[in-house]
Amino acid sequence: MNEQYLVPQADNDHIKLLSKGKWTLASVRQIEKQLAKIPYDKKIIWDVSGISDFDSAGVLLFIEYLEYYKKETTVEVVGYNSSQKEMYDLLRSHTIENIPPRKNGFLENIGKTAVELYDDIRDFVAFIGQLFVALFYLLINPKGIRLKEMVYHINHSGFNALAIIGLTSFLVGMVIAYQGAVQLAKFGADIFIVDTVSISMVRELGPMMTAIVIAGRSGSAYTAEIGAMKITEEISAMRTMGFDPYNFLVIPRIFALMIALPLLIFFSDIMGIYGGMVASQMQLDISMSQFIDRLYEVLEVKHYILGMLKGPVFAFIIAAVGCFRGFQVSDNTESLGLHTTASVVNSIFLVIAFDALFSVIYTELDL
Repeated sequence: MNEQYLVPQADNDHIKLLSKGKWTLASVRQIEKQLAKIPYDKKIIWDVSGISDFDSAGVLLFIEYLEYYKKETTVEVVGYNSSQKEMYDLLRSHTIENIPPRKNGFLENIGKTAVELYDDIRDFVAFIGQLFVALFYLLINPKGIRLKEMVYHINHSGFNALAIIGLTSFLVGMVIAYQGAVQLAKFGADIFIVDTVSISMVRELGPMMTAIVIAGRSGSAYTAEIGAMKITEEISAMRTMGFDPYNFLVIPRIFALMIALPLLIFFSDIMGIYGGMVASQMQLDISMSQFIDRLYEVLEVKHYILGMLKGPVFAFIIAAVGCFRGFQVSDNTESLGLHTTASVVNSIFLVIAFDALFSVIYTELDL
């Protein structure tokens, strides 16, 4: 994770830019990336008192962006010491022209994106490795399982999500029934709408829709909660006191979601089938008793089991990604928002990808 060298603090009429860390040759590339993101639509008060070390490369970068910002807005530099002022005067007097910040080319942007993706994957694999180590120690010492926290997260991620899951699944079931009814009515195969709604909800749509809703609801909450603890340095305090953040923060959330999500999928299946039942009665005049009789004939237990097997896998993905992105948050609120968004996007993508993988496996196994 990159170190934060700049902390912008926006006010009504100005932006206070706090510089910190070592502004040396080794860090100028990271600092330049952070400087390029600073808005300059207001007056800038640039505080350099937090810089612990600097060399000519760091000061040249400071001069470059100071001149660039001055062309766009008013800039006030505060907090500098005598050595920084001497270095600035020396280098400024020998600077012939100020080169504007270099814009990255198309291929360079592709390369940076690829490197960032590689770093994310590497960090996530390391996170999963540490997580499994913590799980192994927990299996050896089961007294360390935090049941109270698990129950809290089961209630927060499961019971409190029943309303949105139920409504979403009910509407999805109605949509499938309405769209299928139009086509099946052309062939006089109205009763087959039961097959379409029940099997598609139980095997595919129920688990996937539930996982997507939970990824947006609970996965983002995990990132925001852990990210806020990271900003307020609560996680650093836990490590200082000898507490393992994985055991206290990650594992209870993962276990809770792996328990809650299959139960939510079961509820989603019921609501989706009920939505299809209501739509069938309204659109095709299929009574509820006829719908249930046909349901007994076509909906085998294996369809329910195959759909339910996806629940713990989806839950692990959502909780792991949410916690991982939370640990990546740096010490500013912008990073919290960016990683919360990334958590939702990554979780939904992985849920859909693993759902496709399950479909391929089931097809190959003729299930």
